[in-house]
Amino acid sequence: MRIIICFFFTAMTLFVSAQSKLTPTDKFTIEGKVKRPITISVSDLEGFTIKSLPDLVITDHMGAKKHTLTGLRGVLLKDILSKAEIDAENPKVLSEFYFVLAAPDNYKVVFSWNEIFNTETGNNIYVVMEEEGTKISGSADRISIVTLSDLRTGRRHMSNIEKIRVERAK
Repeated sequence: MRIIICFFFTAMTLFVSAQSKLTPTDKFTIEGKVKRPITISVSDLEGFTIKSLPDLVITDHMGAKKHTLTGLRGVLLKDILSKAEIDAENPKVLSEFYFVLAAPDNYKVVFSWNEIFNTETGNNIYVVMEEEGTKISGSADRISIVTLSDLRTGRRHMSNIEKIRVERAK
């Protein structure tokens, strides 16, 4: 029994250690059901309209406060996604598409096409360009997103995005 407990704690220590050593991302690709994949770098993001954002309390899945992000500036995710040409035979089928944002540690966040382009939520999803005076290029959490309108903000607060995969519901 003692060996099992030691193994468990060793495995958990390695797991937590691996999670904390996530390398910051400097670019991400938009791929999948697009006419051609595109890569967006940190310097590309600086070419988009950057807006000042309100402070954001990050909560867990139960709504308990984890921490607060302050001094935020960001780029609307929908402005970035509009650069990718979705491989759809006509605009009517766009309602069948969704976006899977993925980080190197396999954490994923999903948004539907309608959610981003056809609801107020799409006006509240930002790629963070600056936090507390630190630009994205100097942040350990680059490239990250926040969704200002979520009730449980931590669920879709994501760091180190490396890929956005465009998929179609079957």
